[in-house]
Amino acid sequence: MRVSRAVTGSARRGVVLLAAAVLLLVPAPAHAAGTPTQDPPPQPFTVDGGNWSGYVMTGTGFRSVSARWTQPVVTCTAGSTAFAPWVGLDGYGSGTVQQTGVATDCSGGTPVSRAWYEVAPEPAVYYEPPVQGGDEIAAEVVRSGDSYTMTIRNLTQGWSRSAVRTHPGANVSAEVALEAQQGGFPEFGSVRFTGATVDGKPMSTPSATAIDATDAKGFLTSTGGLSGGAFTIRHLRE
Repeated sequence: MRVSRAVTGSARRGVVLLAAAVLLLVPAPAHAAGTPTQDPPPQPFTVDGGNWSGYVMTGTGFRSVSARWTQPVVTCTAGSTAFAPWVGLDGYGSGTVQQTGVATDCSGGTPVSRAWYEVAPEPAVYYEPPVQGGDEIAAEVVRSGDSYTMTIRNLTQGWSRSAVRTHPGANVSAEVALEAQQGGFPEFGSVRFTGATVDGKPMSTPSATAIDATDAKGFLTSTGGLSGGAFTIRHLRE
């Protein structure tokens, strides 16, 4: 199932996270954080990311994107459904997206987290091994021609899953992001991404743009400054 939405500025496309066993795709952007001990100052402004938060790079011919994060401990709140940290190519201003991450579903009132990948417009594919809050996750998407390899590793539990798909991607953007299904974010505290790279080089500003999820009342998250491929996204409200 797909969800359409309007965002300020250029249209974006991303992951729509779906409750109960199926995660779906829908677009969005974000803003970042700093070093292990102290975040750099926030960006002078943050782009409206719709239901995305994080950093995005735009251009042509992107070949890879990767990052690590600690899966947050989530508290399901009234009105929240699902959200996911992920990395991907495309989805920001394009009709294709190739991504992998961990989705947390709050539809039953208790958080259930599973790794997944998606090559839109195909439905998301979920992996069986569970993911727990506090698990260290590493994810990457690598392109060779029209072939995309999407790999996700649970470094804490010691398992990895990888999928290879052939797909006519646009390759015009690369993202390290956090996404919520329409309805808002559950309480996740913060998510810190480290080792964020695009085409083998650390993500950096000004080539990477910070984005934050919004609703009619304003920002839902706050992304800190980007330093050495590391940044933090903080929960502000549901």
